[in-house]
Amino acid sequence: MNIENIQVLRGPNIWSIRRKKLIQMRLDLQEMEHLPTNEIDGFYERLEKLLPSLYSHRCSPGVPGGFFQRVIAGTWMGHVIEHIALEIQTLAGMDTGFGRTRETKTRGVYNVVFAYLEEKVGVFAAESSVRIAEALIKGEDYNLDADIQQMREIRENTRLGPSTGSIVEEAIARDIPWIRLNNQSLVQLGYGKNQVRFRATMTEKTSSIAVDIASNKEETKRLLQEQAIPVAKGVTISSVSAVHEAIRKVGFPLVFKPLDGNHGRGISINIKTEEEAIEAYEHAAKVSRRVIVERYVTGFDFRVLVIDNKMVAAALRKPAHVTGDGRLNIQELIDLENTDPRRGYGHENVLTEISVDRDTLDLLEKKGYTLETVPAKDEVVFVKSTANLSTGGTSVDVTDHVHPQNIFICERISKIIGLDICGIDIMAQNLTEPLTDTGGVILEVNAAPGFRMHIAPSEGLPRNVAGHVIDMLYPAGKSARIPIIAITGTNGKTTTTRLIAHIVKNNGHRVGFTTSDGIYVQNNMMLKGDTTGPVSSEFILKDPTVDFAVLETARGGILRSGLGFGFCDIGVVTNIQEDHLGLSDIHTLEDLSRVKSVVLNSVKKDGWGVLNADNEYCVRIGKKAECNIAYFSRNENNPIIKSHCKKGGIAAICENGFITILKGDWKIRVQRTILIPLTFGGTVPFMIENVLAATLATFLWGFKTEDIKISLETFIPSASQTPGRMNIFEFKDFRFMIDFAHNPDGYTGIKEFLRHIDSPLKIGIIAGTGDRRDDDIRELGKLSAEMFDYIILRQEKHLRGRTAENIIGLLKEGIASVDPDKKVEVVPKEVDAIKHAMSLAQPGTFITALSDVIDNAIETVQDYQEQERNGLFNA
Repeated sequence: MNIENIQVLRGPNIWSIRRKKLIQMRLDLQEMEHLPTNEIDGFYERLEKLLPSLYSHRCSPGVPGGFFQRVIAGTWMGHVIEHIALEIQTLAGMDTGFGRTRETKTRGVYNVVFAYLEEKVGVFAAESSVRIAEALIKGEDYNLDADIQQMREIRENTRLGPSTGSIVEEAIARDIPWIRLNNQSLVQLGYGKNQVRFRATMTEKTSSIAVDIASNKEETKRLLQEQAIPVAKGVTISSVSAVHEAIRKVGFPLVFKPLDGNHGRGISINIKTEEEAIEAYEHAAKVSRRVIVERYVTGFDFRVLVIDNKMVAAALRKPAHVTGDGRLNIQELIDLENTDPRRGYGHENVLTEISVDRDTLDLLEKKGYTLETVPAKDEVVFVKSTANLSTGGTSVDVTDHVHPQNIFICERISKIIGLDICGIDIMAQNLTEPLTDTGGVILEVNAAPGFRMHIAPSEGLPRNVAGHVIDMLYPAGKSARIPIIAITGTNGKTTTTRLIAHIVKNNGHRVGFTTSDGIYVQNNMMLKGDTTGPVSSEFILKDPTVDFAVLETARGGILRSGLGFGFCDIGVVTNIQEDHLGLSDIHTLEDLSRVKSVVLNSVKKDGWGVLNADNEYCVRIGKKAECNIAYFSRNENNPIIKSHCKKGGIAAICENGFITILKGDWKIRVQRTILIPLTFGGTVPFMIENVLAATLATFLWGFKTEDIKISLETFIPSASQTPGRMNIFEFKDFRFMIDFAHNPDGYTGIKEFLRHIDSPLKIGIIAGTGDRRDDDIRELGKLSAEMFDYIILRQEKHLRGRTAENIIGLLKEGIASVDPDKKVEVVPKEVDAIKHAMSLAQPGTFITALSDVIDNAIETVQDYQEQERNGLFNA
């Protein structure tokens, strides 16, 4: 078997709108296409032995063991690999369940699709599942445990930490979108101007001064002490020679901890001799140049969490420990403790596995123990000096038992330090009595406290502390989203996108939009290129200045990665025509409709889908949509429009020379078609469709028709506002038009326009694209022969696996099928072709370049215009 391609889908996609995180693996079964599982000797037995937990997979029978029933009866290896990929992720602590396997139009080649939680783990699972299947087929041993451990390690290295993850999960539960901004813990919640950012448990509201104070334990202690907050007596030192003086001032027992430490690193407790003190100092000095020496206060370790100056949780923390049974030694007790199903690798479970390190050995040595020591029955042996959960500690929720005075102290501390999210470490006998009565002290204040001990305590009630963070970042009434209008279709996407963005901008919004020629914010190009995929959408949604997004969404991005947004407010489908067929398993218009419908299906239920009623495939997908639907048509008598409006629906039509909105029986005329520059005096049908789509979409959003009318009048087809979309350049003796038409439907639109052009000589410059079917390229030649008197063929780019000679040959075949005597010339380079066409021009000539390299063509023609104005050019 051969993996041809692995794609990571991160948003709504052709397989599922709701399940956004999918792996799509294109797998060639090769000889296994002819061997279902029931024809491979011993395959089922080996599979069941290696992965007995697959019994839980119900598959199509819908019962436990259903998948195994399919294997016994005979199923194809792609289906088996799908289930293996899902199960090994589950065994690695990432439970997933959605999967699909579908054969492509290429026999023996399948798309194996399955869900993932962590992207890199999903890719690994795809590759691993194929290796496992191949080993099972051959009857070879396979080290499954090694793969599962590797997936765990990949997960721990790439996933969000438990605190960050809990905030993201709470955001998802509240329908707040999120974007991970790096491979660490920097996350954006919300879109555009309504975004907020946080890293771990520090938010954009967190004061940098407060973080600086909290990071300096000495400064923190001084500020708290000045405000009558009980703190442990101590000093800060920076050399071994100062240890003796610290002992004299503070007195045994002592605690040594790095001034700039975290997660319990470098801490030593209950130091009782000068020798131990020197060792403890040197241990702490490895983490921080300055070391805090404090009086060791006996009691219990508590953590209080304060968010937005309100106490929201409290936990009793216990360092990792084992309890003797009089039989097992300490190492054996640790191993036994690690079998607790609540313990896992890293942060995968409520508790973390206990590891043996220097801290462990030092603690045992102080007791005169080693790992081989057998503790007495019921003797508690601590194997870590700090209570951090990441080192195996446990936590008990005590939120409901904190004395009001202690709550007051903790909330006051958050104000004194200035932190919006604040973790306060307390050593005390309990929190049920005031610290001032029990002699409890504040040990330190944390600027980025972990949430794990509160959201998943070992004992007690879990606390949704992440909910308090979201409440702070998005108080009642504050939106996390910005409006999104997404545009897809075969032709007209870019022009419709630009026109909608123009209308939105004229209504006072700061609009960000993506097109096939670049990403724009308020008409300022941010990035140049074909930017119609999910990465470009995210660019706009990450921009904190944007308050309205208009996103051109092409098939390629949907197929590669899915949509770059969860859902949109309005989805526009301009049309569905033959283009790019034969690529990426999209062979028919039905296949293409499935791709385009992803945008329509991503429209929120109370949003609007805007569809072309003149296009049967648009109408088909509209019938299955779960959102509100509005149609547009150039034909006011279109039966779909008639039926739709009879039921009270909304539509846009071209009626009596007007762009008109229909609401049931009501007509709202917006503007005369001939007064809208984009329609070229009402002579270009496909431009009228673009105007209808944009007018309807913006009307549905709520813009007034009089404001839409002004925008339609001020949107001028030009190289600046609509680059590559019927850009006409006037010369002294001829006119030159550049258009991006690159498929038969686009050529047909240009052909209709040219019928209105009175010219003694119509010259066309055309090219093909290598990844189209032979018949598609021939069709371009046929249409060219019908609309041009003289044709110049060029082909220097977009060969995509073909030769220029092959493409030109197909174009010539198409031309000859219409007119064998048509004047045809080959000029390979576009710049040379443009210059040559101008040299052929007679007074009144109309030259049309149907260009796939818009920028070069526009720049070249504009240069010649400038030369003519300066008297330096004469065609």
